[in-house]
Amino acid sequence: MDNIEAWNQLTEFCGPRDLPDLSPISIQERLATNQVDVAVLFGGSIIAGGDAFAEAISHGIAKHYVIVGGHGHTTATLRQLMQTELPELQVTDQSEAALFQAYLKTKYDLAADLLETASTNCGNNITNLLALLDAQQIQATSFLLMQDASMQRRMAAGLLKERPQAQIINYATYQVRFVKQGDHLGFDHQPAGMWDLKRYQSLLMGEIPRLRDDEAGYGPRGKHFIAHVEVPALVLAAFEQLRQQYPGLIREANQKFASHK
Repeated sequence: MDNIEAWNQLTEFCGPRDLPDLSPISIQERLATNQVDVAVLFGGSIIAGGDAFAEAISHGIAKHYVIVGGHGHTTATLRQLMQTELPELQVTDQSEAALFQAYLKTKYDLAADLLETASTNCGNNITNLLALLDAQQIQATSFLLMQDASMQRRMAAGLLKERPQAQIINYATYQVRFVKQGDHLGFDHQPAGMWDLKRYQSLLMGEIPRLRDDEAGYGPRGKHFIAHVEVPALVLAAFEQLRQQYPGLIREANQKFASHK
C-alpha cells in the first residue's frame, strides 16, 4: 500500500464512529432506546470535540452529559487553542473539562451536567469518570464516548475493561483523511483546532503499540490497562510500513501523567 493509504488505515481504525450522526433516531437503531445513560466528552480532543458535544446535548441523546479531563499531555495545546478561539477566557491552570465547559457556554449557551477535572491519562479518565458517576448515584449501563480521533478506540477499550457489560457507542469527535496536497501530505479538511500534521501522525503511531495485545501493549497480555483489542492485519501492516519510514514518530508515554496505583 502507499503511504497515504497506510495513514488512512490508522485513522479509520483508531477513530471509529458507530453512528452516522448524533440523533435520537441513530441511538434508537443502536440501543432500542433513543437515549444513552451517559454521553462523555474527553478533554484529549481538539476543539472540534466541543462542537460535536454541543450537537449531542442539543439533540438530547443522553440522560446525563459529562466532560472528563484534568491535565495531561494534550492540555497545553488545548489551552493555547482555546485562548485563540476565546480571547476573553482565562486559560492558565484550567483543566481540560473546565475549558470545554467554558467553550460550550460561550459558543452555544450549553453546559455539561458534570465535570471530572483530576484525571491525567486515558486510564484514569475512565476510572475517575466511573467514580464520579457512582458518587452521584448515576446508574449507567450505556455510554456514548467522544474522544479525539487518535484515541477513541483505546478509550472504549478502557471502559470495557472496567465495565465489561456496558453498552458502548463510539463517536470520534472528528474524522479526517490524509490526502496529497501538491508535493506534501495534508488533510482532506481542517476541523476546529486540528493538530498539526506531525503531531497527529505521532498520536496515531503511538496508538498501535498500545492497542496491540502483547507484552508491551496495554491489553490483558501486557499492562492490562484496557480490554483486549483485535488489531486487523491490514492495520498492523500499515503501522509497520510507516514505522520503518518514520521511526521517530511513535509517541512514548509521558511519565509525568502516569497513574501510580
